[in-house]
Amino acid sequence: MTPDGKRAISASFDHTLKVWDLETGRAVQTLEGHSGVVYDVAVTPDGEWAVSASWDQTLKVWELKTGRASQTLKGHSHFVLGVAVTPDGKRVVSASRDETLKVWDLETGRALETLEGHSGSVRDVGVTPDGKRVVSASRDKTLKVWELETGVVIATFTCDAAPWCCAFSDALKLIVAGDDGGHLHFLRLEEPKPKV
Repeated sequence: MTPDGKRAISASFDHTLKVWDLETGRAVQTLEGHSGVVYDVAVTPDGEWAVSASWDQTLKVWELKTGRASQTLKGHSHFVLGVAVTPDGKRVVSASRDETLKVWDLETGRALETLEGHSGSVRDVGVTPDGKRVVSASRDKTLKVWELETGVVIATFTCDAAPWCCAFSDALKLIVAGDDGGHLHFLRLEEPKPKV
């Protein structure tokens, strides 16, 4: 959904995205350009761009005003399953079946870093509201929390079943994740205590 709450963008198995007017409930644009299933989409904080994740192993950056793809981000070696945009709108984090996450510069389209540490498909990704950390959900039955600047894993939580999705509650400082077993996990995200 765009930050103004007026439009929603959907990803589809038909290889397209659609932009919906939430007042009328009608599709106002179809974004075409992927050659595989479009599995996820994220909108920049200014509401002007959308970034899509596809089974064609790429991400595309779309200008919502024109409906045109301005960039194609290439670097994953398998399906791209999740995407998140940092709160400052400068970076994108993608999750892939190749068991990695990638951090991208949104302006240049360049991959800045590859985050490795999962032993299964990375199904989803989220960025904390302060933009400092990333959480990933993987088929290896773990959720990992990463420092965005360093790429270091600072916490790992093992689930009974593989997590499918993850999100943050800023107000409660919680990570919320849903798994294959039908469970929701609520994990408190705490600031590290200073060393004495």
